[in-house]
Amino acid sequence: MSDPLPPDVQTYLDGVAAEHRPMWDRIERIVRVLHPDVELCITYDMPTFVVGERRLPVGVWKHGLSLYGLDESNDSGFITRHPELSSGRGTVKLPTKRADDFSDEELTATLAAVFGL
Repeated sequence: MSDPLPPDVQTYLDGVAAEHRPMWDRIERIVRVLHPDVELCITYDMPTFVVGERRLPVGVWKHGLSLYGLDESNDSGFITRHPELSSGRGTVKLPTKRADDFSDEELTATLAAVFGL
């Protein structure tokens, strides 16, 4: 990443528990590969990836990460494969303890679908 993060995003990430940081870094790396021009800002008190008109808020909680705004129309089949991780209301939980259950290929396909690729 060449540009520094906005201060409010950096403050949020500085507060992320060490056990969850690798999962955040993985998601951020994949998004930046898909969209090198992605912007990060804080919305709803959490970091949000912004690409054009599309947004992906990502919260870090005690279980791991939550991706907001996903549904079966924009998730490349992720919810069908992992229905237990969906809230049914647009939130998908990625538990840190299950990070190895999700391949980079699956996460890349899911994130590409979220951003309309």
